[in-house]
Amino acid sequence: MSLIVHPTYFSPVIQYVAMVNSDEVIFEKEDHYQKQTYRNRCYIYGANGKQILTVPVLHKRNSGHPKTRDIRIDNSFPWQVQHLKSIQTAYRSSPFFEYYEDDLIPVFKKKFKFLIDLNLETDQVISELLDLEIKKSFTETYIAEYPEDQDYRSLVNAKTGTTYDLKKYQQVFMGKHGFISNLSILDLLFNEGTNALGYLLTQNLNNSPNLC
Repeated sequence: MSLIVHPTYFSPVIQYVAMVNSDEVIFEKEDHYQKQTYRNRCYIYGANGKQILTVPVLHKRNSGHPKTRDIRIDNSFPWQVQHLKSIQTAYRSSPFFEYYEDDLIPVFKKKFKFLIDLNLETDQVISELLDLEIKKSFTETYIAEYPEDQDYRSLVNAKTGTTYDLKKYQQVFMGKHGFISNLSILDLLFNEGTNALGYLLTQNLNNSPNLC
C-alpha cells in the first residue's frame, strides 16, 4: 500500500507509524503552503514540558498562495544553533542521545535555502537511523482528494486537537509532566533507540484518528 504525506520537520511519531506500515511513501510537494503546521515545526519534551521548535520562513508580500516547495527559510538569524541547543538540553540525559547526536549534528550545520529540502534531509537521516527501507517518490501535480486509505496529508496539521492512541514509553521528564504523546520522532529515537522501529511497527493504526 502506498500513502501520501507531507514532508515535515523531524516529523511527529504518528507520521512514522503510518510510514512504516506502508510499502511506498509519496511526498506531497505540489500543495500550497499553510502556516502553523508540522511543515516548519516540531515538538520536543523539555524540562518545562512540551516545547516547540519553529523553522523561520520568508513570506513575500503579494505572493498569493505559494507552493510549499517554493518556501524559503529565513537564515538571517541562527535558528539552527538554537534548535540544536534546545535538543541537547532536553535530551542529553536520555538513554540514546549520545549514540545518535553525531549523526544529527550535520543537519544543523548545513545551510538550507528551501524548507522542503530541510524536511527531506531530516527524513533521510531519521530513516537511516531507524534502518527504515521504504520506497519514496513525489507527487507531480496537486490532487485534492485521494482514496481515504491512501491520504495521510492531514497529519501535517499541528493544531487539530486530535489525540492518537500511542503506547507510552519512558520519557526524560515523564516524572514531572507525565507522558506526552506524538512528539517529534526525535523524542522516540533518543528514548527508545534501537527499539524505536519496533515501537512504530506495533502501534495499532485502527485506533488512531485519521489512520486506517
